[in-house]
Amino acid sequence: MYIIDIHTHIYPDGIAQKATDSVKQFYGSGGSNMNGTESMLLRRGREAGISRFVTLPVSIRPDRVQHINDFILQKAKENPEFIPFGTVHAAMEGLVEETERLLAAGVKGIKMHPDSQRFPIDDPRLYPVYEAIRGRVPVLLHMGDQRYNYSHPVKLRRILNMFPGLSAIAAHFGGYSMYEVAREQLQDMNCAMDISSSLMFMEKGVAERYVNLYGAERLAFGSDYPMWDPVQEVQRFLSLNITDEEKEQIAGKTAKRILNL
Repeated sequence: MYIIDIHTHIYPDGIAQKATDSVKQFYGSGGSNMNGTESMLLRRGREAGISRFVTLPVSIRPDRVQHINDFILQKAKENPEFIPFGTVHAAMEGLVEETERLLAAGVKGIKMHPDSQRFPIDDPRLYPVYEAIRGRVPVLLHMGDQRYNYSHPVKLRRILNMFPGLSAIAAHFGGYSMYEVAREQLQDMNCAMDISSSLMFMEKGVAERYVNLYGAERLAFGSDYPMWDPVQEVQRFLSLNITDEEKEQIAGKTAKRILNL
């Protein structure tokens, strides 16, 4: 089975553990014993049978966006298994210029984490970004957290209606910690979802129900490394009582289509 992990994060070795601990603290979760380095992602990912890894940067500070993007682009040059995304920040200078720079550099999408970056999905400052990437690459958004309103699924619904043809990937079954709200808002919308940081919080029957409701062609596997161990996440995914065709679709086919691989 060809597996693409559509949701991973890596950090420079010198700060990887600190960055990973900070993310775990943000979620109030012990997570895994992963350390956030590229070497551990590659080792555990290969053990899990994963062939490609989408590396997702996020910059909390607007003045660090370009530096973080450069790190991800460099790592993709060094590791052919990596599929680079770029990131932007609503408050940064040169927002559209950085978006165009990333597209010219060959990123396969744009990642934003509204909750940690502290801006809403439907922030008007982001409209030029959505317009710039529409029809070119997808935007992958952290979605849904009951503690915040930045990434509420209703905001993504609004953006998808405003920008027809925009390709969006709603992380965490469309709404981390608010899966049913996400279903109500996004089931009839033209967007995909990844299944990262979800299966460990659901009974298998619930996850299987969402596969049936959304359709496997809209779902993509993601581990959310280093929050979770890719080996364990692949095992959780493969244990679902869905068809082999659905597993193959979620494992890699959906990501290949969305990312034009």
